[in-house]
Amino acid sequence: MEVSPEKRREIISALRKGTVPQRGLDFLAVGLSPFEETIKSELNEVSEGGAIFKAVRGEYGCGKTFFGRWVQEQAKLNGFATAEVQISETETPLHKLETVYRRAMEQLSTADCFLGAFRSVIDGWFYGLEEDVLAEGTIDPNDVETLAEKSDELLEQRLVEITRATPQFSAALRSYRAAQRANDHATAEGLAGWLAGQPHISASVKRTAGVKGDVDHFAALSFLRGLLLILKDSGYSGLVLVLDEIETIQRVRSDVREKGLNALRQLLDDVDGGRFPNLYLAITGTPAFYDGPQGIQRLEPLAQRLHVDFRKDGRFDNPRAVQLRLTAFDKERLVEVGTKVRDLYAADCSAPDRVRRLANDSYIETLAHAMAGKLGGKVGIAPRLFLKKLVTNVLDLIDQNDDFDPLVDYELTVSTSEMTSVEREAQAKTVDDIELDI
Repeated sequence: MEVSPEKRREIISALRKGTVPQRGLDFLAVGLSPFEETIKSELNEVSEGGAIFKAVRGEYGCGKTFFGRWVQEQAKLNGFATAEVQISETETPLHKLETVYRRAMEQLSTADCFLGAFRSVIDGWFYGLEEDVLAEGTIDPNDVETLAEKSDELLEQRLVEITRATPQFSAALRSYRAAQRANDHATAEGLAGWLAGQPHISASVKRTAGVKGDVDHFAALSFLRGLLLILKDSGYSGLVLVLDEIETIQRVRSDVREKGLNALRQLLDDVDGGRFPNLYLAITGTPAFYDGPQGIQRLEPLAQRLHVDFRKDGRFDNPRAVQLRLTAFDKERLVEVGTKVRDLYAADCSAPDRVRRLANDSYIETLAHAMAGKLGGKVGIAPRLFLKKLVTNVLDLIDQNDDFDPLVDYELTVSTSEMTSVEREAQAKTVDDIELDI
């Protein structure tokens, strides 16, 4: 697979920081082949007007965030817009769907616009109106007044379904269009922000559209419906929305947790009820979230909807089920992704031959084994730190120093300050070594 120099640098930079790259994940993907056909089929179903909900489960380090971004990449290749929202206790709590919607609009991405694509989608939709009018061949492109008049007539026709779904969204779109034509950039900016769920938009801006207040919990779902209609009308296949790290709901107060679970149940009901055609909604969480007492088991209807019988042998998991199980990394997969990163790095460095020779497959296998040993033999949670060490402490140093030999000059060390709580627990040798959040 060919990877552009820009994407190579993005991938290596992310791994150097210990994070999941935003793009180019096909090159790093290992162990995802069992899901490829199903994901492709489900995206096709959504593009034809369907709606799908998918729950992804896996222990820490097995690649849930990676999987979510990989799905988004597949979706973009098939004409989808995508968005990823990290659920958190304070910044993006699940029960505040207005905040989830706002974060999604901030992260909206298309094949042509990597992040912050909301304005380009809206503007592209309006531009498409004029293109459709001109395509009829009855209007002189230089007749600005007639073009505007016919575009407005077509706008009202297109707004009928949006108005039916969410009148406020439609009213703000209409006023946004008028503000742009009048070169009133401040009003246009404010209305675009309001449509994207941003708070603190001035009352004077909202008065121009005849709307009031901020986008609340219930309006957020209507606005999502409005966006889906615009995306489809603009030629997109739909929207893939990933809610990552949803297990954080287990750490909040019980009343907040109940609200979050009910919000998730509402989303599932709306997806199944046909309210969000052309939406692929995925959540990621740990097994404890799906099976434990502080997760979905607290809300029986939700637990019933998401229940899947998983056998011990993951070879026979059904990728079409509502839940997908990601298995933990084993040594072979860790070495495989390490060699892929080595080859990617060597393609864009000053000493490719030396990098391939000194960081050969045998050395990468040795480093992978050593990293697993530092984490109590738990290979499944090793990928993040392993790839970070490989890039920063091995590949970078080989590239920068003619006399650096990792077998001689590098000894793997892992500091607790660079580890997550899960990684620290794995490293702990005795019960007394484990840090507890009290």
